[in-house]
Amino acid sequence: MTSNTYAGLKDRVVIITGAGQGIGRAYAHHFAAQGAIPVIAEFNVEAGRRVEAEVKAEGRRALFVQTDVADEASTLAMAQAALGAFGRIDCLINNAAVFSRITMAPFWELPVDEWRRAMDVNITGSFLCARAVVPNMQERRFGRIINISSATMIMGRENYLHYITSKSAMVGMTRSMARELGSWNITVNTFWPGVTKTEIERPSVPNEVFERMTQMQSIKRLTHTDDLAHGVMFLCSDDAGFITGQSLQVDGGLTFI
Repeated sequence: MTSNTYAGLKDRVVIITGAGQGIGRAYAHHFAAQGAIPVIAEFNVEAGRRVEAEVKAEGRRALFVQTDVADEASTLAMAQAALGAFGRIDCLINNAAVFSRITMAPFWELPVDEWRRAMDVNITGSFLCARAVVPNMQERRFGRIINISSATMIMGRENYLHYITSKSAMVGMTRSMARELGSWNITVNTFWPGVTKTEIERPSVPNEVFERMTQMQSIKRLTHTDDLAHGVMFLCSDDAGFITGQSLQVDGGLTFI
């Protein structure tokens, strides 16, 4: 999967929410290739089991746990399943999000229920998952939390107000978490992926949008899931142990801050 070696990832237990498909699935495979143990925290049972089976078929370890990140009891059960199987939690990647099939429309036309669902999953879900894993990290005085934002947040793309608002909140959440958790040697960073095609169908994003945004980048090619996985693995590695409260953009120079 990758020839790069990231310090300290071998045997680390890495919870990846929304890992049953798309970019989260790619993260699971890349971490497993490093010798880490991906915990596939996925709501869709069929998808989660499929990724678990894919990783195990490569002779590597993985665990699927059905998880609704917007439900507190489910996130607590997720953490307990990881602890029961492996005895610890080293990393959390808050990747699960409502996006691929959301309504694309002016904000005054967005369904209120869809707005609430985006906030419940994209923001509250990350908060609940972090709450669930932090006690073990504090006890062990080690941890890595990666909150996934989006390059669209910097661009302020129109007709995605619910998604962009939720992804903007990840930055403030990261900075406050980093302040609160630094004393336990727990780092918290935001990761901003660029425009990435996966196997997930995205009816609201036609091919011409991918092409137009790619031409806006400094490096004019689509973002690969490998590009993203390398960035996330670095933030979870020992080499990033003194980096916290920061934002890493991997988008080919689409955005700058």
